[in-house]
Parts: sequence; structure tokens; C-alpha cells
Amino acid sequence: MGGTSDIELLDKNGKRVDGRNVDELRPLRIKVGVLKSAVGSAYVEWGKNKILCAVYGPKPCVPRHLADPNKAILKVKYSMATFCSPEEHGRAGPSRRSTEISKVIRDAFEQLILLDKFPESEIDVFIDVLQASGGTRTASLTAASAALINAGIPMKDAVSAVAVGKAADTLMLDLGKEEDNFGQSDVPMAMTRRDKKILLWQMDGILSKQELIDALELAEKGINDVQAKQDAAIEDYYENDDEKYLINVMRKLDKKSDKE
Repeated sequence: MGGTSDIELLDKNGKRVDGRNVDELRPLRIKVGVLKSAVGSAYVEWGKNKILCAVYGPKPCVPRHLADPNKAILKVKYSMATFCSPEEHGRAGPSRRSTEISKVIRDAFEQLILLDKFPESEIDVFIDVLQASGGTRTASLTAASAALINAGIPMKDAVSAVAVGKAADTLMLDLGKEEDNFGQSDVPMAMTRRDKKILLWQMDGILSKQELIDALELAEKGINDVQAKQDAAIEDYYENDDEKYLINVMRKLDKKSDKE
């Protein structure tokens, strides 16, 4: 953020590096139920980002001494593949950034998931960034929400996320890699579906009070579009294949009977 580049982030016609208008999302595709071994899963292609999310549980907490008798423990692990971008090439294992993003995603879902319904259990959310091109935390949070819905994990509400930033002295929706690297500010946000409760608001760079107000309005527009994509992915999974729905229901009944 804030570096120097010869790239023209906004041309004289108001078009961005990739040809978008300032209020347009990058191409977004979401597919759920992509992993048979997981209770729920989602795959997201957002611009050049490619992200896979898997959900396991509720299941017995491991190790047992960490179990909470009043609620389930939520574990979130965000990781970037060593081949996901030139910057990550050759890096392996957790980093300060991956630890921070894991935490902010976990904090968001701890406010939504009905953890008290599953005492002494754990719910695991694994997020793998296969290809990175700006905005992976918002794309990962969006993927996790779709995967949790696919897993049938009870939540108060669904959540979607998008980033708004400032580049070439102009507010832009859904920053791409160049805008993220060489722009002036980046503000990732996440909101719930029904009441538009803000679950994530971070800022890198500086914006005025009015710019923050305008950024929130622009983010809400983008989040509505992201929610529509999430809805379409869930509907496509269940409406086009009743057998998948029945398998999911039977899987949950089997796990319930095992506990009893």
C-alpha cells in the first residue's frame, strides 16, 4: 500500500487497471459442496484469487482439556500456498499475516455461530489460498460463510465481505492487486445479511471522515452483490440435486445417533 508504480490506476475515462468502473466487483464465482470428505465446503474464484474452504464438525474437542462445557470451540486456520503468489513463493508454515487473518475471521464467526448448541465440541474451518491477487481476507471470509451454510452449522445470520479502497485519489470497490499494492488506502469490511451488522472493519492508509462514510456506502453495495452470488451457489447445490441434500441430512442424523 502506498508504493510507487508506473501503472495507471485510473485512466482519463474513469476506467481502472482491469477495465472496471470504480463501483464494480471483479468477476466472482462461488461453488459449494466441492469436497466430499468435509461436512461443508466452498470454492471461490474472485478476480484472480482462488480459495478453498472446508468445514469439519461439530466433533469432540481435541485435545479434550480444551473443551468448554458450555459451548463449542471455533478453530479457524487461514493459510497461503507457497505457490499462490510470487511474494509467497518458497514460504511455508504460519506467518504473522496468516495468524492475524485467522483471528479476525474467527472473531467474526464467533458472533454468528450458535456455539452454545454444541458444548464440549469443536468446529474447524480450514481456508487455503491457492492463488492470491488482492483481497484474500474478504474472499476467505465470504468462502467460509458459504461453507458453514453448506455444512448446516446453525448461525444467527450469514456474512459477506468486500474491500473498499482509495487509489488515484478515488474511492474504489474491491481492490485488485495493483490497486492494493500502489493505492492510498484499503478498508476490508464484512457485514451480516439481515441487519447489516459490521463484523469486520480494518483500515490500511488514511481516509477522511466523509470518505469513510462514502466507503461504507460503496461496501454495502458490493456486499449485496456478493450475497447474491452466495445465495445462487447454495441454491444451485441443493435445488439441482436432491440426493446431495438427503446425504447431508443423513450424515447429521448419523453423527447425532453416534453421540447418543
